[in-house]
Amino acid sequence: MSSNNRRISMTGPLSEQGLHRLLALLSSEGERALIVGGAVRNSLMGYPIGDIDIATTVRPEKVIARVGTAGMRAIPTGFAHGTVTVVVDAQSYEVTTLREDIEADGRHATVIFGDDFKKDAARRDFTMNALYADNSGFIYDYVGGLEDILYRRVKFIGDAKTRIKEDYLRILRFFRFSADYSEGKLDPDGIAAIVEKKEGLKTLSAERVKNELLKLLLARKTVPVLTTMTHIGIFDVILELPTSVSSVAGLLHRDPGADGLLRLAAFCIHKPDDALILKNLLKLSNAETDRLTHIGTALMRLSAMARPIDPSHIRKMAFRLGRRTLTEALVIDAARRDYSTDPALLAAAGSAPTTSPFTGNMLLKRGVAEGRKIGEMIQRAEEAWIAADFPSDSAQLNGFLNEAIKTLS
Repeated sequence: MSSNNRRISMTGPLSEQGLHRLLALLSSEGERALIVGGAVRNSLMGYPIGDIDIATTVRPEKVIARVGTAGMRAIPTGFAHGTVTVVVDAQSYEVTTLREDIEADGRHATVIFGDDFKKDAARRDFTMNALYADNSGFIYDYVGGLEDILYRRVKFIGDAKTRIKEDYLRILRFFRFSADYSEGKLDPDGIAAIVEKKEGLKTLSAERVKNELLKLLLARKTVPVLTTMTHIGIFDVILELPTSVSSVAGLLHRDPGADGLLRLAAFCIHKPDDALILKNLLKLSNAETDRLTHIGTALMRLSAMARPIDPSHIRKMAFRLGRRTLTEALVIDAARRDYSTDPALLAAAGSAPTTSPFTGNMLLKRGVAEGRKIGEMIQRAEEAWIAADFPSDSAQLNGFLNEAIKTLS
């Protein structure tokens, strides 16, 4: 490979003076520091550069001492593992001392600090993530990552089964990185190793699985990669629900900007109980669980409706479950049935009232005594209002209230 192909362009975030001051500081007194990982990979592939990580021979306690003397801020975010976050000119850089794995159980690794970049590279996951660059942009490649970036292929470093046994999350990371960065067929050696070791996914924490799964669902080539994962039984291990890649494909055709949770709903939510299963499996937040539960309720009701659906029924559901819920459920339902989303139904969902026109104060003014009856009367008036398709005429609204008072007094 030519020397021109062994350099990245030190532009954009890589040109920040603070970064170069930090690299120089950590490369003094016989020590060395290089940019590593995603920043190098993305620069070579023409993708936006996010976080910038630095690998160094300097021990973490000396990193803190050096940057403090230089007026930079040091935060010991992962001190035990050799990681210090350094803030320079309001920019954060994750600085990690070179490491070597001495023991791994599939979830956590016991490491020792080292001074050999080649050994540090060998402990990483994929070849394209193990490239280093100095302050001039010159690339150091110890594992063949440059060639794999050239051919757009995600490959484990060394023996794939060994890399997976060190951390079973690498199975999901392999698919997520393949969905973002690869072209063509996925690496066959990696797939074979994953098939053999996939049961190890059961040992991972729910939070780690959730984070990778949501990132995967947002990836550029999520649909073909989800197809491969389904074919080799990955979701049989990590999920306890039937899944549908075609539903995700249909959703993205209709709503390319769908967020990760909506894609997850399309993938495996059919009824409200499914959301509770996912809450336990993935440790979803209460807000995430509520959103999926409401979508599941809407999807279950939509599946039972006679076609064509009357827009008034959608307005009623949207009032109870929320406009957003019904809009999202309608798109997923259309994707699963492979038909165009009905504009009239979307309009009905979007036009549903968000609040009731009835309040307790209205009843108090009519002489109704405070107590449980007020809530019952409001509910009765609401039911009549909903059945009439949400009229706004004040005479009708008063009639609903009067009838409720008459019936329940």
